[in-house]
Amino acid sequence: MTLYLLILFSVLTHSAYIGSRVAVSLYAIHLHASPFTVGVLMSLYGLLPTLIAVSAGRLADRVLPRVPLLVGSVMVTAGAAAPFFIPGLNTLFASATVIGLGMTLYMITVQNIAGFIGKPEDRPTNFSILGLGYSFSAFAGPMLSGFAIDSAGHAVTFVLLALLPLPTIAVLAANKLALPRPPSLGMRHKQHRVADLLRHRDLRSVFIISALQVTAWELFSFMMPIYGSGIGLSASMIGVIMGTFAAATFVVR
Repeated sequence: MTLYLLILFSVLTHSAYIGSRVAVSLYAIHLHASPFTVGVLMSLYGLLPTLIAVSAGRLADRVLPRVPLLVGSVMVTAGAAAPFFIPGLNTLFASATVIGLGMTLYMITVQNIAGFIGKPEDRPTNFSILGLGYSFSAFAGPMLSGFAIDSAGHAVTFVLLALLPLPTIAVLAANKLALPRPPSLGMRHKQHRVADLLRHRDLRSVFIISALQVTAWELFSFMMPIYGSGIGLSASMIGVIMGTFAAATFVVR
C-alpha cells in the first residue's frame, strides 16, 4: 500500500511539474516573449537542479524522507501558484526555478526510498511501477494545462496545477504516510566526487546515453509550444501532442 500511495502522490506532483512547463511556455508566448526567452525559462527548470542534485542525494541519505518530500512538494505548489498572484514575465523566471528545484528534491528522494519498500527482489518491480506512474503524469500534465488554458485562461491553469500537490503536502505534513527508513540514514559516508562516477566505464556509457535522451526530450518540450503557437495550434492541441509523446513512453515501459 505504501508504494502505491507514494506513486499516486508522485503522479500528482509530477503532473504539476510537467503541466507547468507547458503553462509557463504558453503564458510567456502569450506575453510576447521571444523564443530565446522561452528557452531561458525552460533551462531554469534544470539549471539549479543540475548544480544541487548531488547535494540533494546526500541530503536524502541523512534525513527522514518525509522532510525533502514535503519541502519539494511545497516548492512545486508555490512555484505553480506564483504567476496567479503576481502575473508577468518576471514571475515566470522565479516560478520555473522554484518548481525545478522542488521537483528535483522530490524525485531524488522518491527514487531513493522506492528501493527500500518491500524485499530487495521487489526493487525492479517498484521502479517499473514508479516509471509507469511518471509516464502517466507526463501525459496528464500537458493535457490538463492545454485544455485548462483554452477553457479558463492562464491564471486559472496555474491555480489548478498548484492544487495537484496539495494531497501530498497534507498527508506528509500530518505524517500519515509510513515511509521506509533507508539503512544508510544518518550514517557517515566517505565523500566521493562526481568525477569518480565518470571513471566507471559502464556508468559513463549510461550517462552519455541518458544525456542524449534527455536533451532530445528537452528540445521537444521547448520547441513544440513555440512551433505549435507559430502555426496557429490551440493550447489544447499542443497539450495533446505533448501528451501523446508521453503516452508512447508509457507503452514502452
